[in-house]
Amino acid sequence: MSLLKKHWFPALLVVLIVVVVAYQLGSSDKAGEKVLPVRSGENQGWQAPSLYLDNELEGEAREMVIYGEELIAHTSKYLGPKGTVAQISNGLNCQNCHLDAGTRNWGNNYGAVSSTYPKFRDRSGSLETIPKRVNDCFERSLNGKALDTTSKEMQAIVAYINWVGKDVQKGEKPKGSGIRELAYLERAADPVKGKVIYQGQCQSCHGANGEGLLALDGSEYSYPPLWGEHSYNSGAGLYRLSRFAGYVKDNMPFNQATHKLPMLTDEEAWDVAAYVNSQPRPKKDLSGDWPDISKKPVDHPFGPFADGFSEQQHKFGPFGPIVAARKAQAANKK
Repeated sequence: MSLLKKHWFPALLVVLIVVVVAYQLGSSDKAGEKVLPVRSGENQGWQAPSLYLDNELEGEAREMVIYGEELIAHTSKYLGPKGTVAQISNGLNCQNCHLDAGTRNWGNNYGAVSSTYPKFRDRSGSLETIPKRVNDCFERSLNGKALDTTSKEMQAIVAYINWVGKDVQKGEKPKGSGIRELAYLERAADPVKGKVIYQGQCQSCHGANGEGLLALDGSEYSYPPLWGEHSYNSGAGLYRLSRFAGYVKDNMPFNQATHKLPMLTDEEAWDVAAYVNSQPRPKKDLSGDWPDISKKPVDHPFGPFADGFSEQQHKFGPFGPIVAARKAQAANKK
């Protein structure tokens, strides 16, 4: 074989392989129906319905769901500090915590909300409805005021959440819904190590001082603040390290990491959670939470506790000894 053929033939072979693969990825399994390529590492499991493919949703019901999605995606434009409907929240959007308007797998989505509510929650010690849960977010994650449950906005949000979970059977929680639970570290989470992770992986979007990045029109955040006066308060779910760590593990850096292709190790996720949640943020009166203190999660950082461990350990861990002690206490009661 000549020198020309020696170099030309392998190159042609590579080109042919690429063309064939590209053709197969874009081919159709039915006439006129394009099969889209699956991104490497894309989450598999529960999939949210599509408004574009839902032919059963019509008229006013469809308009309410569309408005609900808009409110989730752009909460601040309607209900933030400069909101066009009311000024009752801190400038964050619901989808800053519930990615893709609450439809992304392992992105704190709404897949299991309609199927599991109303339900009893230990935090309030009462049976909660979806509107109650929504207002928890307004008062905690959005550090604001409760939304009128009879308002068009609340009705639209509830309609959208119910529509997102419409294909989930009552009582079921499908794979990929909510936030993944990471295994506890054998050590305490380390804010000092977390600061290094934050500077390398988070700071470019969320700012050196956790201030986030406002959109050009100033009505909402392109990247949300992670601490400071415009962030979630001390009563928010993400203020618990396990919730924050599980959330960032599968989703951050934003639109780069996925559940199957994370960019942070478990330890890095725990440590960056410890750093972010060590920073100043608005405080919330939690005196009405957890009427049965024995039901507090192991990483709820505010006492009193029924297990004898300190607030410091309940905030940063290690959590394993707390879990073991609680199991022993439960066994002794039997």
